[in-house]
Amino acid sequence: MRSGLLSLIPAIALSGAAMAEEPIMFTSHSGETVEAFQGAFSVPENRRSPDSRMIEIGYVRFPALEGASGSPIVYLAGGPGGSGTGTARRQRFDLFMQMRRHGDVIAFDQRGTGLSINDLPTCVSDVRVSETEPSRDADLAHAYRQAMQDCRVFWSEAGIDIEGYTTAESVEDIADLRTHLGAEQVTLWGISYGTHLAMAALKAIPDQIDRAILASAEGLDQTVKLPSQTEAYFDRLQQAVNTQPATAALYPDIAALMTRVHERMEQAPMMIEVRTAEGVRPFLLQRRDLQQITSGLIADPGTAAIALAMYAEIDQAGSAHIASAIVGQYYELGQPITLQPMPAAMDLASGISAARLAQVEAEVPTARLSGYLNFPMPQMLGVWEDFDLGDAFRADPVGDTPILLLSGTLDGRTYPQSQREALSGMSEVDWVIVENAGHNLFMTTPDVHTVMHRFMSGADVDGEHIIAPLPDLTDLPF
Repeated sequence: MRSGLLSLIPAIALSGAAMAEEPIMFTSHSGETVEAFQGAFSVPENRRSPDSRMIEIGYVRFPALEGASGSPIVYLAGGPGGSGTGTARRQRFDLFMQMRRHGDVIAFDQRGTGLSINDLPTCVSDVRVSETEPSRDADLAHAYRQAMQDCRVFWSEAGIDIEGYTTAESVEDIADLRTHLGAEQVTLWGISYGTHLAMAALKAIPDQIDRAILASAEGLDQTVKLPSQTEAYFDRLQQAVNTQPATAALYPDIAALMTRVHERMEQAPMMIEVRTAEGVRPFLLQRRDLQQITSGLIADPGTAAIALAMYAEIDQAGSAHIASAIVGQYYELGQPITLQPMPAAMDLASGISAARLAQVEAEVPTARLSGYLNFPMPQMLGVWEDFDLGDAFRADPVGDTPILLLSGTLDGRTYPQSQREALSGMSEVDWVIVENAGHNLFMTTPDVHTVMHRFMSGADVDGEHIIAPLPDLTDLPF
C-alpha cells in the first residue's frame, strides 16, 4: 500500500475481505484525481440455482473525510444499466467528494455494469426493422418481442443465466456488499432506477439500511409511467415556457404543436438524410420516431427545449434537420435490433401490475407520446415466461427508515406526485421539491447539496422548497 493512502483512515471497520481492496488513483473525466480503493466480492449469478456460476461485483470506495463516522454511503446508479463508478467520473465527481463528510462513499457497480459486467455479451439479433418503409406500432413491438426471444436463447448459449439479472438479486448484492465491508448498516443514495433498487432493499433488508437519499424516484410498480402523468408534465413545461417571453412567443401552445406534427407525420412520414460515420443514409422519419426521441429529451428542461425546437422546425419549415441530427447520433442505422442484457432483464422482471397495465392501456390512445415513454416496456411484458417478479415485489415499501426525497418539477421521466406516492408507506420521508429541475437534478444548484448535507446531519428538511435556475429554453446546444 502506498504511504499516501495510509493517512486516509476509513470510517468503517474493514472486514478481512475488504482489506484486500487495491489502492488506486481515481481520475475524473475533468482530470481531477483522488486516492481511493477498488474492491470486489463474489456472488452467485442466480442465487435460486444451485449450479449457478459465480460472478464478481466491483466498486470503488472513497474514504470518509476526517471526523466522519456515518455508515458507508452506497451510490445506486440509474438506468437500469448505469455504472456507479462511471457516474463518479462525470459531472457528479464533486458531489461524491462532498459526501465523504458523512462516511465512506461507495461507487457501486450493479451486476452487469461497469466493474461488475463479467463479460456479459451484447445481443445482436437477426431481427431488423426497415429504415425506409412505413410500419405500424404493432409491427415494431412484434419485432422487439422476437428479438427478446432470440436474445434469451443467445445469452443462454453463451453461458449467461439471465434469470439472475433482476432487482431482487441486486438487493442481495447490496446485502453482501454490507457484509463484505464489515459495516452494521449502509446508507443508500440513488437516482432514477437506483431508487427502484433502493425501495426494493427497504422492503427486503430494512434493518441493514441506515437512511436513504432518493432523487427522481421510480416506485416498484412504476417501471412503466402513466401517460396521464406525462400529460401533466407537459402542462408544467408550458407554464415554465410562459415565464420566458421569447420562448413563449415560439411555443404558445405545446400541446397543439405536438398534435399537429404527429398528425402530419402519421399521414405523411418524411424521408430524411442522416449523416453517420459510414456516410449519409436515407431514413423514413415517422410519428413514432418523434415520440421516442421526445421521450428521452424531456428528462431535463435543457433537452426538452431541443424537442420543442424539433417540433417547431417540422411544423413551420417542413424540414427535420434537428431530428436528423438526433437520429444520426443515437440510432444505430443499418443494424439489427441490439439488446443489452442487464437493462432488458431488470425492466422485464420488475414488470407492471395488471391494474396499472390496464390504466396505461386506457390512457395511451390519447397520450401525446402514445406508449413510447418507456419503450420497449410494456410492449415486452411476458415475452420471457416465468420471469416476472410478481405483485408482491411491486408492493410499496413500508417502514420508518429516514428518507430524503428530491423531486424536480420539470422532470419528464418521473413525476413529483408519483414519486411521493411510491413512498407513501414510509413514515419518515423528508420531501423536498426542486423547482425548475429535471430528472438529473443533483447538479442543478448547490442548494440541493446543502439540503443533502443537512439531512445526513440529522436535520428535518421536510417541505423545504428549492428554486433552481431555469435555462433559456431558446438557447440550444448546437
